[in-house]
Amino acid sequence: MSEITRGIKNFMAHRFSLSEDKADEAVIIEAIRKNVDFKGANLWALIFAVFIASIGLNVNSTAVIIGAMLISPIMGPVMGIGLGIGINDLELVKKGGKNLLVATLFSILTSTLYFYITPLHEAQSELLARTSPSIWDVFIAFFGGLAGMVAASRNERSNVIPGVAIATALMPPLCTAGFGLATGNWLYALGALYLYFINSVFIAIATFLMARYIKMHRKHFDDPGIGKKVNRYMVIVVLITIIPSVVMAYRIVDKSIFETNARKFVEERFRFHNTQVVSKSYKYSQKNKEIDLLLIGNELSKQELDSLRLHLNDYKLRGVKLNIRQGLNAKQEIDFSQIKASIMEDVFSRQQRTDTVKATVKTPAVADTSVLAELKVLYPGIRSFGISSMVVHTAEGRKADTLKVALAGFGSAIRPADRIRLEQWLRVRYKTAGIRLIVQ
Repeated sequence: MSEITRGIKNFMAHRFSLSEDKADEAVIIEAIRKNVDFKGANLWALIFAVFIASIGLNVNSTAVIIGAMLISPIMGPVMGIGLGIGINDLELVKKGGKNLLVATLFSILTSTLYFYITPLHEAQSELLARTSPSIWDVFIAFFGGLAGMVAASRNERSNVIPGVAIATALMPPLCTAGFGLATGNWLYALGALYLYFINSVFIAIATFLMARYIKMHRKHFDDPGIGKKVNRYMVIVVLITIIPSVVMAYRIVDKSIFETNARKFVEERFRFHNTQVVSKSYKYSQKNKEIDLLLIGNELSKQELDSLRLHLNDYKLRGVKLNIRQGLNAKQEIDFSQIKASIMEDVFSRQQRTDTVKATVKTPAVADTSVLAELKVLYPGIRSFGISSMVVHTAEGRKADTLKVALAGFGSAIRPADRIRLEQWLRVRYKTAGIRLIVQ
């Protein structure tokens, strides 16, 4: 048994070893130290990246935001702080902190300037995603920082660092904070800055842990109390960062579960022949959760309403308040525009389904002139072309089948190989395998 255990340990040690291809410590430290400074080219690159990211958030373009994150050099000071703590280099920690502060201020000022002068002031989904951080952002930043330090300690550079820059997303929160300041929305600004703080702290912590794991040489403090003080400060910063994010994550998950259960409850329990739900909203707060419904049609009796409320427990909605407004003569304000929109949406949806069924069963035999023009290039001898859907019945009485029949007329007979190739081309052109070709 000990031989098997030893074999497994050796296998794991070999597979997870970071000693192979590890760069010299002096090279690792110098490479990270070089990216800590924010002056000259680094500062210009940062400002340009901020403008690009701000435009991407403004027009809701994910590709543009990703490009900005690849350009931005802002990870340098963060990793410098983590490495400095890991090797007890307080000078590197101070240098990284000072440059991170410079980079943060310039980024916020640049993004605030952009959002102040841009004519587009609507908060798009990409921007809103950076205003509510949670515990998952902690995990992303932590594992991203681990991957970044592993990549930085290798002799050969890979695409890991750019990937970490995209995953941990330090740049977009700063631009979102600029949007909040430019538009006077302090909640957006604070939420985005908190997300930026989370990412920075946990990238630094991951860098610190990886530096210790690969056993980089540490400087010794003349005063042992300094090392203890640094570790104590780290624990305090981690707790200050992670506790609010855990609370926010709990609220996000709890709200999502509540809305899912409430939606399922309404869909399954409010199926009445002469009564319809035309408006529904799910209100979530820490103290109260409510389902607010507006019904039209025949009014539900008190017994039916009581029965519906009893079924709330079946959907894990214990304690949820069910508000039902019904009857056009109720002493409540009814949003007729919302009712109209809901009815029109339902009618439109049904009409679409009807049109789809009709198109599937029967399509008029109309010559497709655009396809005919393409076919004339491929087959100069073609004279006519048409395609239509047809329902085919079998003598055995099996279920009828619907397929497309294409009719192609040529001036002279075509070869069998050309006929097969034409049929295959039509299947690709119309994106369906159910095509029969008839050649005249």
